[in-house]
Order: sequence, then C-alpha cells, then structure tokens
Amino acid sequence: MSQRILVVEDEADLAQILVDYLKRDGYAANAIGDGLAAMDELRRAPPDLLLLDVMLPGMDGLTILRELRKTSLLPVILVTARVEEIDRLIGLELGADDYVCKPYSPREVVARVKTVLRRTQTGTAAGTAAEATASATGGKRVEIDADGWQARVGGSRLDLTPKEFRLLQALVTHPGRVMSRGQLLDVLYADNLDVSERAVDSHMKNLRKKLAQALPEREAIRSIYGIGFVFEP
Repeated sequence: MSQRILVVEDEADLAQILVDYLKRDGYAANAIGDGLAAMDELRRAPPDLLLLDVMLPGMDGLTILRELRKTSLLPVILVTARVEEIDRLIGLELGADDYVCKPYSPREVVARVKTVLRRTQTGTAAGTAAEATASATGGKRVEIDADGWQARVGGSRLDLTPKEFRLLQALVTHPGRVMSRGQLLDVLYADNLDVSERAVDSHMKNLRKKLAQALPEREAIRSIYGIGFVFEP
C-alpha cells in the first residue's frame, strides 16, 4: 500500500505540482489549502507524512505543528518562504523533522520526503542502541558504537574527543535532520547554561576536519547558515 502524503499549501498551483511529483514517485498524495481544514483531516485520517506550509489561512503552519505535537509524532516537513533564522528555529524546536525554503525544486522536496520517511521508519534513537549505523557515505559507512564510545568510517576508527563523539552521534542518529546549535549545545553541556554556542562551532570544526580526512570525496556534515548542522548520508 502506498504511503500517504498530505500537502498543506494554499497556493493551488504549487500544491498540485508537489502532489504530481509525489504521485510520480509512488506516493498517495493529496492537498489541502486551509489550516483549519488540514487540522480536521489530520485528526480524521493521519497521513504517513505532512508537508506543511507555514503561512496558511485559517490556522498557520506553526500552530498546526504545535497542536499536532501534543498527541502525535507524525513526520512533518515545514515549507516556508519566511527565511528568517527565528522562523526556522521555532519550527525545528516545535518538532519539525525538516524544512525547505521557497523557491525550491519539487525533486528536492520529494528527496526530503524519502529521507524523513526512511529515518522515522528506522527509528534509531541516540544512546539506546549499542551501535547506530548511517547510510553509506561516499561508499563508506559511518558507524557509532555508543557503548564503546567509538566511531568508525569504512571500518577504520576515528580518533575523536568525547565531545566530538557526542556531536557525531547526535547527527548520525538523525540523518538528514538539521540540528540547531542550541540542540547540539544541550548534547555537549546539558547541565551548564553559561557555555556559548561558539563552543559547538569549535568542536564541530575539529570533527569536520577529521571526517574530511576519512571521507575526502564528500562533505558528510553540512553547515546550514544561521541554524546549525546536518549529517547527509
């Protein structure tokens, strides 16, 4: 049975394009252009994934997301033309799994849908499994041994500090998901509120340098300007 994607977008032409592209890739997709109607549909028949525009009539996307997260872990990708940093951070902190900014390529949106569905279906949580393995990156696998505090690329051990390991573990166990500096700061210094987010950048710089030596063919951890970082398998 095809996975069902609900597109909540008030620009009818744009919504139809997304629906067509999703159907072409084998998904069952439909669109709703009003926030209140979308909320009713989500309660009546939850889809497998929600593509949610931020600016909507009736009820805006962030309010829908906030209400949804009270009772559901349904995968949500925010779609927004509001590119200000605060909007993106609010969306991610409310529990969005990913976001895309307008204008975008419909192919990119479909690729994000596939990544989020794959990740949420796998459901690997950081720290709960002895070993978490990301998808092949440049022909090599990035592996995290949580119990042994070791990371390997293509079977070879990475020489990481404890904080570099924590950063890599957090990103690898959420592939394709953008994690803000604030979220990563909590990973590193959960009990210390006085540490600056610049500490994340310092440890991340060293981690990315070590990954670049192990994976010279591609950038495994990408910096998202003004937000944070994402591991791209």
